[in-house]
Amino acid sequence: MSRLEAKKPSLCKSEPLTSESVGATLSLFKGIVTSCYGPSGRLKQLHNGIGGSVCTTSQSSALLSCLSVTHPILKILTASVQNHVSSFSDCGLFTAILCCNLIENVQKIDLSLTTVIRLNKHILSLCTDYLKSETCGCRVPVDFSSTHILLCLVCSILTSKPACMLTRKEVGHISALVLRAFLLTIPEKAEEHIILGKSIIVPLKGQRVVDSTLLPGILIEISEIQLRRVLPIKKSSALKVALFCASLSGDLSDTGEGTVVVSYGVTLENAVLDQLLNLGRQLVDDHIDLVMCQKVIHPSLKQFLSARHVLAIDRIGAALMEPLKKMTGAQPIGCLTSVSPSSYGSVKDLCFAKFGSKHFFHLVPNEVTVCSLLLCNRNDTAWDELKLACQTALHVLQLTIKQPSVLLGGGCTETHLAAYIRHKIFREPENFLKDGECTQTELQLIAEAFCNALESLAGTLEHDGGEILTDMKYGHLWSVQSNSPSALNWPDLLSRCGCGLYSSQEELSWSYLRNTHHPFAPQHCLPHEAADSAVSLTLDCFTAKLSGLQAAVETANLILDLAYVIEDEN
Repeated sequence: MSRLEAKKPSLCKSEPLTSESVGATLSLFKGIVTSCYGPSGRLKQLHNGIGGSVCTTSQSSALLSCLSVTHPILKILTASVQNHVSSFSDCGLFTAILCCNLIENVQKIDLSLTTVIRLNKHILSLCTDYLKSETCGCRVPVDFSSTHILLCLVCSILTSKPACMLTRKEVGHISALVLRAFLLTIPEKAEEHIILGKSIIVPLKGQRVVDSTLLPGILIEISEIQLRRVLPIKKSSALKVALFCASLSGDLSDTGEGTVVVSYGVTLENAVLDQLLNLGRQLVDDHIDLVMCQKVIHPSLKQFLSARHVLAIDRIGAALMEPLKKMTGAQPIGCLTSVSPSSYGSVKDLCFAKFGSKHFFHLVPNEVTVCSLLLCNRNDTAWDELKLACQTALHVLQLTIKQPSVLLGGGCTETHLAAYIRHKIFREPENFLKDGECTQTELQLIAEAFCNALESLAGTLEHDGGEILTDMKYGHLWSVQSNSPSALNWPDLLSRCGCGLYSSQEELSWSYLRNTHHPFAPQHCLPHEAADSAVSLTLDCFTAKLSGLQAAVETANLILDLAYVIEDEN
């Protein structure tokens, strides 16, 4: 009999943020996510110490899913970031770093947390209103008649993931494929409510990245032995398709719950096989050309169908069922009896394809809203990271349809926004000092903490010891290499700002980032010609970044407002 121990009382800690251990934990977490940020971010290798898979990444979705956190405050932070990433796919590191910066900066000023939280909400509203306004100087509208902005957006996502191990040429190749894949999912006859198709990423590891290609329809991998046994279907018209989600293996475990009543002298296996063959006869009578099953098809049924020139493909898997339904128009069949003819679909053609050492069935659709992106990379680690980056890019493009705008990247939105906040607080403090909620000194301290959090975030893009500057006209970020000589003439050392929109050859003046200077109004008239003429822009998803900004401030406020942490130690 095991020994019974009395329950331990719960451990209650007041003012958790004042604890040194909590401060060290948050500082360590901030160091991890900060070092991963941007195109030159450092990779992290995560493993459990007792074997198993190893994850090498700098992407927040992979990093946080593999990172084990135990402290309640850190759990709140990581849960908030993961919730944001699950909804928007992008800007996870942005959200985590900004949240940490806000918490850290507020702890340095001795002010009432109630006042801090209230003013943080006001400043957040100021930011969101500005970013959504027509006068915003860091928001670029997307014109879908041109692919330039969309292509820059995809390139920006891929170049910010160094573990993909892509050259500039490879980034261009994959970006073009991802954008084409997205455009193929848009129906030709777009109505008021657009229902997008599906882009399926098919793995081909150990091949050159430039061997990646895009095909309309769906690729289903088969073995070389299967290929030899299959006779090609020759038909001038569309191929009629039956799609099964129920198992056709004849296994009684797949018949569902309940009692099976068997008459005396009846062999159960033979009865099930007879039912499968009856189903096969119905499919033949209905002139089906292609039978696809999510699970397994009984060998006898396969042979029966093959003898009648009906191709049977099994073990499709759950992941392909929805794309197959979209592409063929077939309704998945979940029973073995009374199959309705209305559940059948069709495809334009069926081909065989070989890429590398793999063989595929290629289902060609009647109307292209489903496509297969055959994605290649040198090894498993780089391929996993590239797949995640491509999925992020596809999701970001979908978000851009709903909100056709992008934000300038490369840290320029953050520094521009900080300059805008300082100017508004300096020029119009009365908007924040209503009803005596705070003094002007408190307002300036909290606004400066908020602006420093944004600028520190932008500054973390530089990982090699270079200098970070901001110009006094647009409020954009500029980077100087670490080994550059002392600045006698900034334009000689600078090329373009972080987002690539402006050149140092313009008449600009610069200041070191976070240097004390007189607040100025950053220019808010963004010419469309400038965005279109820039060869390469670094851009961020508008919807994802705006949501990340809101999530970061709200999570920081929640953590700052924690008065007690109660832990059950049993």
